[in-house]
Amino acid sequence: MSYRPYQHIERRKSRQIMVGKVPVGGGAPITVQTMTNTPTEDAAATIAQIRRAEVAGVDIVRVSCPTPEATAALAEIVREVNVPIVADIHFHYRRAIEAAKAGAACLRINPGNIGSPERVKEVVKAARDYGCSIRIGVNGGSLEKHLLDKYGEPNPEALVESALWHADHLLQNDFHEFKISVKASDVFLAVAAYQQLAEVCDHPLHIGITEAGGKRTGTVKSSIGMGNLLWAGIGDTLRVSLSAEPEEEVHVGWEMLKSLGIRHRGVKIISCPSCARQGFNVIETVAKLEDRLAHIETPISLSIIGCVVNGPGEALMTDIGLTGGGAGRHMIYAAGKTDHTIDEDAMVEHLVGLVEKKAAEMEAEKAAEKAKALAAAE
Repeated sequence: MSYRPYQHIERRKSRQIMVGKVPVGGGAPITVQTMTNTPTEDAAATIAQIRRAEVAGVDIVRVSCPTPEATAALAEIVREVNVPIVADIHFHYRRAIEAAKAGAACLRINPGNIGSPERVKEVVKAARDYGCSIRIGVNGGSLEKHLLDKYGEPNPEALVESALWHADHLLQNDFHEFKISVKASDVFLAVAAYQQLAEVCDHPLHIGITEAGGKRTGTVKSSIGMGNLLWAGIGDTLRVSLSAEPEEEVHVGWEMLKSLGIRHRGVKIISCPSCARQGFNVIETVAKLEDRLAHIETPISLSIIGCVVNGPGEALMTDIGLTGGGAGRHMIYAAGKTDHTIDEDAMVEHLVGLVEKKAAEMEAEKAAEKAKALAAAE
């Protein structure tokens, strides 16, 4: 396979739906989602968790609504946060109706599991009345009995058939504002299911590897599975499912998109693994910089290389660079060119200042270009 940057990969064509004010599908930017793990009834704790995810860059947040008390708290949660909220509903259709009334932007529900056609109609009516979209969420661990009887085990065909069966319940009610996920904890099963589903429908797809594991294991599994799908142009929105805090899922989701060149946000640090040649403690320096630069939203590239073997070459391709030198002094690069040296003791603080200054300059340039375009349009 020849080298193809993401810009040259053709994304799967899908319809576009709205999750609140966020477009999903139809060529819109691929969005990053997460899910709260606080009791939804505790509105204050849930709001605090969502706000942390917002700082990390989340686009959409899902909140579980298993009880009347949870849907009652949802109205306050929706009111106090800045991102659209998806209400996670499983079997009780009344929770879906309550969530729609409370201001949910989307309902995560499998229509075929909530009972009679009349109940499905009631949920669809509530979604229409309150401007909700719907996500059909098929999971390899909870397939319907009739499909397990038919196929004997979860497989890609069973997941796809389940998704289309649920979708048909909505289409029979002339409701088209929905997206679909066909998640599984097995990477190969999930990827194959998404590939098959992508070929037979144009519904927007929410991708993920469910129950992927802890921070390290789940990150690797999710990156392999979702990376394959995204590289193939499949996926309109994603969630990295980790046994970790929601903001960590958001960080990993963004790193995935940034690594593939799909979306850009914040500081991208290119750093060496370090070795005996290093002129400073690379691992410690990078850890400090990741923490100190987490507030930066402007896309900026920063190379941190311990010695001169690869340092100058990496600096050519980054906005700001640092290469280890001798006698406790190290070289700073700006736009790929040597600029000045810095003492090791002042290195981290100095780099933070350079990145913050660069971000401010880039934002000012962006604002000026926007003002110029608006003036020209008038």
